[in-house]
Amino acid sequence: MSAALDLPIAFRVGTRTLLSLRRRLVRVAVSLEDAMAGQVPPLPALPAGADGYSLLSVPLAAVEGLDTRGLIVAERQRYRRWYADLSMGWDAYLAGLSRNLRSTLKRKGKKIAEANGGAIDIRRYRSPEELAAFHAIARPLAAGTYQEKLLGMGLPGDPAWVESMLRAAAADAARGWLLFLGGEAVAYLYCPIERGTVVYEYVGHDERFDALSPGTVLMAAALRDLMDEGAHARFDFTEGEGQHKRQFATGHVEACDLFLLRPTIANRTAMAALNRFDRAVAWAKRRLRP
Repeated sequence: MSAALDLPIAFRVGTRTLLSLRRRLVRVAVSLEDAMAGQVPPLPALPAGADGYSLLSVPLAAVEGLDTRGLIVAERQRYRRWYADLSMGWDAYLAGLSRNLRSTLKRKGKKIAEANGGAIDIRRYRSPEELAAFHAIARPLAAGTYQEKLLGMGLPGDPAWVESMLRAAAADAARGWLLFLGGEAVAYLYCPIERGTVVYEYVGHDERFDALSPGTVLMAAALRDLMDEGAHARFDFTEGEGQHKRQFATGHVEACDLFLLRPTIANRTAMAALNRFDRAVAWAKRRLRP
């Protein structure tokens, strides 16, 4: 039986959370393989005291046939789950990117090199020893990024997570990258590997260098490294939209996030309020659109 977590049901405008209601939910994240196959794995039993499920990246093709077990169903968001085919090789992949993105990568790479004395300094981390060194550098960097300050999604620093990272590294199931300028790390990327799929898990960069787009340059380098390894099937950009995901992807799955909640009065009231809030936000966005 999966444990229920104390998770927020957030009333959000863009990346800003205005209000959140806490519920004990069993989180179920649909893998990229299942999403591409248009299926959802069987849901675990709901523990006593749990309010319901938080389902991430449910393929739209599977929503109608989903076993909701008599629970309230609330759709939180729809998006395209982007992924990149890592088996095609870098040259073929690069040729398939838009002309504009190829030009952008070349220009941004040149700017990074110029800012670093003529060469791009990207370092790769794979073994347990290497990833321990990666974490020692990336964690302080992550603490100052907007991913952590605004979203709470920076590279974790707690000992339990670090131990799990090192176990993954020992199984050759994790990769890390850092981009340096003048000897200082300014962007990081950490990806676990699950059954041949490389997962876009933790990423961030120093906002002082926004104009140089270090994250874009690092992303391209990481994809090239993974394709050169020749051992992985796909790069999973995970849940949510994003221009950089769309630009680097070779395909996508139409997906959504769902809440499945016990039909209590409190949960019905919360979902009705969330639905009204989301509709109001969508209406405001349409009115403000030029």
